[in-house]
This record gives sequence, structure tokens and C-alpha cells, in this order.
Amino acid sequence: MNESDIKKDNWERHLLEDLALASLNEHRRARRWGIFFKLITFLYLFVLLFFALGWIDDGKVRLADKHSALIDLRGTITADGMNSADKINSSLRSAFQDKNTRGVILRINSPGGSPVQAGHINDEIRRLRVKYPDIPLYAVVGDICASGGYYIAAAADKIFVDKASLIGSIGVLMDSFGFTGTLEKLGIERRLLTAGDNKSFLDPFSPLDPTQIDHATKLLREVHEQFIQVVKEGRGDRLKNNPDIFSGIVWTGQKSIDLGLADAMGSAEYVAREIIKAETLTDFTPREGFSDVFSKRFSQIISNLVFDAKWTIY
Repeated sequence: MNESDIKKDNWERHLLEDLALASLNEHRRARRWGIFFKLITFLYLFVLLFFALGWIDDGKVRLADKHSALIDLRGTITADGMNSADKINSSLRSAFQDKNTRGVILRINSPGGSPVQAGHINDEIRRLRVKYPDIPLYAVVGDICASGGYYIAAAADKIFVDKASLIGSIGVLMDSFGFTGTLEKLGIERRLLTAGDNKSFLDPFSPLDPTQIDHATKLLREVHEQFIQVVKEGRGDRLKNNPDIFSGIVWTGQKSIDLGLADAMGSAEYVAREIIKAETLTDFTPREGFSDVFSKRFSQIISNLVFDAKWTIY
């Protein structure tokens, strides 16, 4: 191979090396820009998520020297939900302890739920009203405030309603189903072994036992009497002498005022503006924590991926 051929080979090799290096550099730049834009997109979505869930702007920004604290109680009252005594009571304490709070509004839209959880919230409201005598607490009813919801509202200084709100249901229930004979018709043999004469208390697959029915009725009456006493203590002389009040039925907002179950018409905004005289509403409603929301979203994503994968495979 002569000298010109060697120079030509070197030139071609250098050209290929330069092209390969340029391609590699371009690929690196594209990858870096791709990572940069992905990070920007992730940060943007993360900020949107925080705003959407109220983790940044949760309504507690202090724009005035005084405000009305608002706590929403929506839905069924349960021990493991957002309306548990732990969560509502924590919000109540935060609202009362805030130095800018002039009054607390508990906005209730609930058909009821656990009497134990409702009792804990009622007790905490009464305790806080004694500890902070200068800060009133008003219950404002939405569509419905029944059973356990009213159990809680009865602890308020005053109860405000809409004329179409449903109030009351001061009673207690225990419901089940009876499947006596169903298994036999289906050819299924049920084998139930117990230690204790009443361990199978109100078993839906067994005939009703009069002794157990009598005991269950006594339990319901005892809890009902506790409910009645709480309402009487909370409402006092405002209650009219009408036995139907404690019969378990519900009333409209207007009728509830006539019976002394409520005090006046009004929304949360009205109470803050006209009663508390602190128009700014600051939200102290309990919210789901980041870990709770993240776990739910993550589980949903995994579930969707598995579902999609199954459809792809089959």
C-alpha cells in the first residue's frame, strides 16, 4: 500500500470517528434535554397536585386579623374515615387554638353513623366551649343532619338550617337479614359451633330467639335514651314538649325551628358575616395526608396496569 492509499485510509477513519463522536454527542444532548423536560413536566404536575389537594393553599392563609373557622363534616361518621372523631376533634382543637379565630362553624351534611364517634365529637365540642368561652361554635346544616349528625350538632351554641334541610332522626336502629330455610332450599348444610348460649346472637341463618330480641331491644332503648339526654342537655329549654321529636322521624328546616331542634335560617357565609362578625372563612376541615393519597393513587395505577396487562395478554 503506497503513501497516498495510507493517507486516504486515515482520512476516512478520522471522518468516521468524527461522525460517530458527533452522533454520540448529539444523543447525549438529546438525552439531557429529555431528562430536563421530564423533570420540568413532573415538577409542574406535582405543583398542580399540591394545589388541587389543598396541601399548599389549604385556606389557612392569614389575610385578616380575624376570621371564622370552618370545618366541614360531610358523609357518614365512621371510625376510619375523614369524619372520625380523631380527625374532626383535631380540626376543632386547631380552630379554637388559632389566635385569629373569632368563631367556629361546623358545617354538617351527614345522615349519621357511629354513635360512639358522634359521642366523642360531642364531648370534645362541649369541652372546647368551656375552655374557650369567648369563641362560639355554630352548627350549619346542609342537606341533612340526622341521627349521629344531629348528635354532634346538639353540642353547638346554635344550629342554623336551610328551610329544605332535613333534621332529626333521633333514634337508634339495628338491622339485619333473615335467611332461615334458605340454605336448606339450596342444599347447603351450615355447621355452627358456639361456646356460650348467646354467642350466635341474632344469627341471620337461625330462627329468631325471643330472649335475644328482648336483649337487643333493651340495648337499643339504652342507647336511644343516651341520645335523648344529649339532645336535651344541648338544646335545653329551646326544645318544645313534643314526644314526636324523639320518635326517629326527620323534619324540614323550618319545622325543626318550630320544634326547637334548630335556631334560625342561615348559611356558613351568613353566620360568619352576620353572627360572628368575621366574614373571612378559614378552612380547618381535615384533609387526607400525602401518604394516604399517594398510596391510593399508586394502588389505582398498579391496578390499571395489571388490568391493561391482562387484556393485552389475552
